Amino acid sequence: MLKEFKEFIMKGDVLSLAVAVIIGAAFGAIVASLVADIITPIIGVILGGVDFAGQVITVGEAEIGWGNFVQAIINFLIVAFVLFLIIKSYNTANPPVEADPEPEAEPADVVLLKEIRDLLASRR
Repeated sequence: MLKEFKEFIMKGDVLSLAVAVIIGAAFGAIVASLVADIITPIIGVILGGVDFAGQVITVGEAEIGWGNFVQAIINFLIVAFVLFLIIKSYNTANPPVEADPEPEAEPADVVLLKEIRDLLASRR
């Protein structure tokens, strides 16, 4: 079982996925900082000094942190946009290679006529 596990871990797909997760987490931290430290304050200034991170609605004894939710939405949109740009630039730099289309099969009657022709030619 240990040998099978080692083979599974050493497959290229698993290693690539692990690297992607680690880089994704690091990138997430960068985006979170970008949103919290740069974009959210700019939006706050535009909206008259509103700080989203501290915005809550109190319902009874519960506090609903809608500001953190808005910040999470901004994080998501930025990550999605950056991924869109990365994939778009990758697809532009590496257009998909189209395989040669396979020739269409001849209709059965044409194949049969060719066989008859070949048989007649071989009798001569």
